[in-house]
Amino acid sequence: MHLSREEERAYQGELGDGLRRAMEILVALGDIYGADRLIPVRSVQVAGVSFKTIGEAGLEWISDLRGSVVVPTVLNPAGMDLTRWREMGIDERFAEKQLEIVEAYRRLGVSLDCTCTPYQIRPDLARRGDHLAWSESSAVSFANSVIGAKTNREGGPSALAAALVGKTPRYGYHLEEKRIPTHRITVDSDLEASDYGILGYIVGREVGDGVPWFIFRKRPDIDELKTLGAAMAASGSVALYYFDEDAPSAPKGSDEILVSDKDLQEVREGFAPDDEVEVIAIGCPHSSERELAEVARLLEGKKVERELWICTARAIAERRADLVAKIERSGARVFCDTCMVVSPAGDRYRKMMVNSGKALAYVPTLCKMKAAYGSVEECVGRATGGV
Repeated sequence: MHLSREEERAYQGELGDGLRRAMEILVALGDIYGADRLIPVRSVQVAGVSFKTIGEAGLEWISDLRGSVVVPTVLNPAGMDLTRWREMGIDERFAEKQLEIVEAYRRLGVSLDCTCTPYQIRPDLARRGDHLAWSESSAVSFANSVIGAKTNREGGPSALAAALVGKTPRYGYHLEEKRIPTHRITVDSDLEASDYGILGYIVGREVGDGVPWFIFRKRPDIDELKTLGAAMAASGSVALYYFDEDAPSAPKGSDEILVSDKDLQEVREGFAPDDEVEVIAIGCPHSSERELAEVARLLEGKKVERELWICTARAIAERRADLVAKIERSGARVFCDTCMVVSPAGDRYRKMMVNSGKALAYVPTLCKMKAAYGSVEECVGRATGGV
């Protein structure tokens, strides 16, 4: 991989040990994937924040780094609400380690917006055509597919290295030839909002790391696209999809998949809620302002009988404190900085009901818990004593 004079100096350690270590990661990654050079990135989103997922080794690695990020950089969700962790049932040792991780990132100049939906609170982070180095699977999918930016699914170390250098290797989804559809998905159904999580759950398993092109009866809205991409990234490894007529032409011989009402219903029936459900969680990816408003409307005048969590970005919760107050009058709780997938808070439960295809894929594997699926209305109904 060709390095400029300045990049070579950084690689040789002439600009400090922190930049040397970052360049070593980027050069190794570029060599593995055949990148010809490094390219500047507009922003970075770093995974590897929850102590649940990175442990002591990850904390030690981050704490040893020196330097400062040179492009806007935000974090993935942590393992707890950074201020209300006691309400989540988080023990003090975990909280201490989690706060150390966040502080280590702060010292590097990283913005402490712990969210999987940074585009909801920082529109300046990505524009159409921008090169990025983002980590979280659903954020990567949204950036590539909805915003029209270009990013690979970075690991935590490579994303942080890109933040320190301001560049990433040029390979994968940074190249136009890698952004061609591999599958044509015809959706033979009039989808409701909650169907998009199921659709993504199905398609992700079918296409793996392919690039699907959806043919819908009607164009999905922003939250539905967020839900769809997140589910495909979790049940498969989809980092880019298309949903309109502007998709590049798929090569001849591309796979064609038909998804019908029957396919959606089979998954719903397989994950139907029952009396085993002990906790309900909404907000994976983090709830938007509009989704918070919907939950508040559904909970108005009601009290929860089962634990109900709604996860969102702190900036959204603070901006819409009125909605948070309405939701929490029911006994439900709005948590920030975290989600049910990366937090140990759910470890004491046996079965969780979710409204997310992403959580449906991850809860059984990452949380070792049974999962049930339902719409937002069904989740609220179950939490407030419905069936």
